[in-house]
Amino acid sequence: MSFSAEIKKRRTFGIISHPDAGKTTLTEKLLLFGGAIQEAGAVKSNKIKKGATSDFMEIERQRGISVATSVLAFRYRDKKINILDTPGHKDFAEDTFRTLTAVDSVIVVIDVAKGVEEQTEKLVSVCRMRNIPMIVFINKLDREGKDAFDLLDEVEQKLGLRVTPLSFPIGMGYDFQGIYNIYEGNIQLFRGASKKKREERSEFRSLEDSELEKQIGGKALQDLRDNLELSGGVYPEFDRDAYLKGELQPVFFGSALNNFGVQELLDCFVDIAPDPRPKQAEERLVLPTEEQMSGFVFKIHANMDPKHRDRLAFVKIVSGTFQRNTPYLHVRLGKNLKFSSPNAFFAEKKEIVDTSFPGDIVGLHDTGNFKIGDTLTQGEILHYKGIPSFSPEHFRYINNADPMKAKQLAKGIDQLMDEGVAQLFTLELNGRKVIGTVGALQYEVIQYRLEHEYGAKCTYENFPVHKACWVDPDDPENPEYKEFIRVKQKYLARDKQGQLVFLADSAFSLQMTRDKYPSVKLHFTSEFA
Repeated sequence: MSFSAEIKKRRTFGIISHPDAGKTTLTEKLLLFGGAIQEAGAVKSNKIKKGATSDFMEIERQRGISVATSVLAFRYRDKKINILDTPGHKDFAEDTFRTLTAVDSVIVVIDVAKGVEEQTEKLVSVCRMRNIPMIVFINKLDREGKDAFDLLDEVEQKLGLRVTPLSFPIGMGYDFQGIYNIYEGNIQLFRGASKKKREERSEFRSLEDSELEKQIGGKALQDLRDNLELSGGVYPEFDRDAYLKGELQPVFFGSALNNFGVQELLDCFVDIAPDPRPKQAEERLVLPTEEQMSGFVFKIHANMDPKHRDRLAFVKIVSGTFQRNTPYLHVRLGKNLKFSSPNAFFAEKKEIVDTSFPGDIVGLHDTGNFKIGDTLTQGEILHYKGIPSFSPEHFRYINNADPMKAKQLAKGIDQLMDEGVAQLFTLELNGRKVIGTVGALQYEVIQYRLEHEYGAKCTYENFPVHKACWVDPDDPENPEYKEFIRVKQKYLARDKQGQLVFLADSAFSLQMTRDKYPSVKLHFTSEFA
């Protein structure tokens, strides 16, 4: 098969939502319909014994939430589908923001009862900023929830989207009877199918079928006809070009837990979703069809297999073909590296691949060479944009609770910080280590993983900091900069890359510092030109 045909077969997308909207359950059902698994699990492990495939970390199984992006791949209708299931919890939003740099399109999951929630708004605003094509999936139709038109209005108003429904529910909650697939013009009736297995369902090709009225009743059929007529009058027709430009968002309805509406979503997604898209580097726009290989690291995960203490760098291939045992230039380090066992993923299961194409996600075994945002090329100097570290919102000293395990603790902190789980700051004054996170729940995850993956124990102490700002002096020899360093010494630290950081203890102190030392620029992200 030709190189361009291989690219056209790829579909790489992320699934985003507020926590508990059913994102990970939808991922499971997509895998089920794709034939990648025989039985789907549920995220809430107390309900169904089998845990979710994409929640493979022990803490995820216990808490019933996703705390790290997982990568899954399967084949469906001659297409290679790469799914990135992201954490919904706001404390892990940074992982999700980074993952959105590696996807070509997105599915947004919304709970029918709760509607549009805060975290969904934040994530969708990032997608809109980058013009990422989005499909909306309104989930949990078997539960009592908001009216379909009210939900469509809410999606338009709160998320600033322009929607067009490509499926429409017949009833809702206890009255839910099925879905009319506007995209393909057929009707699937819901019969309370098993939550785990894939079931056959009654299908009708026309609203005029006399058997359909017998099955759902005259009133439900008339309501459906009225709703479809109203929908056709209010919402624009589906236009794939507008969808690909991020100007129009198709909406599907369903119940992921009951396998309903998922196949309609998957079939349409395979038809309309974009092939791998070009990506902007600082130097130029890189096209997927270029022969020279390039890719970037958007995630690092330590201990995917705790028995082997392995550390994997997740690389999104942007252009060319990635070949096993071929040397590639690590742009930041300026040296060539060769990879003997690049992995493709199915949650925590991995298989070695010889060749990967644009759109694919490859896992590279890493001994400490990579950090998030690094670029691999066949020799060209490229830097892909948009993967900064953000200023954390919570800060705590980290202390060793077991002096016999100092080495394990140091190694554990080092590797977890490389993953981007949190940020490590070392105080200039006394060398004490401070961990900064976006959300407080991350401290619990770090403590749990240090103990269970590295055999090290830690405790925390509060450290009153308002904001971490990366320091960017106009001129390091400037007397004003030297005075800043002398006066603010006890508030200065270094991040893991050795960049100088100012830890402001209050908004007032930060503003006073900016007024007093105008030549010293302070940034809230670690990427600045």
